[in-house]
Amino acid sequence: MKCEACRDVQALPFSFSMAFQPIADVNTGAIFAYEALVRGPAGEGAATVLGAVNATNRYAFDQQCRVKAIELAAKGAPGETRLSINFMPNAVYEPRACIRLTLETAERVGFALNRIIFEFTENEEIDPDHLINIVRTYKDIGFATAIDDFGAGHSGLNLLARFQPDIVKLDMALIRDIDTDRAKRIVVRHTLAMLADLGITPLCEGVETLGELEALRDLGVDLVQGYLLARPAFERFETVRLAA
Repeated sequence: MKCEACRDVQALPFSFSMAFQPIADVNTGAIFAYEALVRGPAGEGAATVLGAVNATNRYAFDQQCRVKAIELAAKGAPGETRLSINFMPNAVYEPRACIRLTLETAERVGFALNRIIFEFTENEEIDPDHLINIVRTYKDIGFATAIDDFGAGHSGLNLLARFQPDIVKLDMALIRDIDTDRAKRIVVRHTLAMLADLGITPLCEGVETLGELEALRDLGVDLVQGYLLARPAFERFETVRLAA
């Protein structure tokens, strides 16, 4: 029943769209991916939409976010850049059943599955077994997976010990003022070494200053995201403001 209901756009009592923020390689300046971020229908902040999401419409909202992000990316994302979509693990009931609309949308608009990254935040308290089942299913289908806000959530290292996503996004609180904070540099340096040993690509988000960017370059980070590069653009795919 839920899989049928999610196909009905009218099931949601509100409308929304997406902004897109680039993720770039600091060495080449090339855009690696765009993260889709929910916005109101005229570009209003995410809170205006998320405040209307509840237990009744959460499933349909999660499904329609995927559809909207893929449709917009198919029209405007340049080249073979990837698309990173946030999903709600607690809105996924059975991974292979709940992914059908995503697969149908990607096929309909001609967006390759290997260009899609599904990311989840560890700030949401979830059943680890359920989450691991979702991530493994997505990887089997051909999607990339990512942990968002790593270092700020409930599970952290326990999750990494049980499964390894393709990408780990270090929480912006670890990145803020990293160029002047020795303790943060030590924490990030050792986290990067751990991720390298696990074969996981690190991504540092929330980069806002040149000092932070240079500190991350010195630590060997390749992928970054943040206002220094570009702010989220409503229904647009901006280039980065960063020299190669």
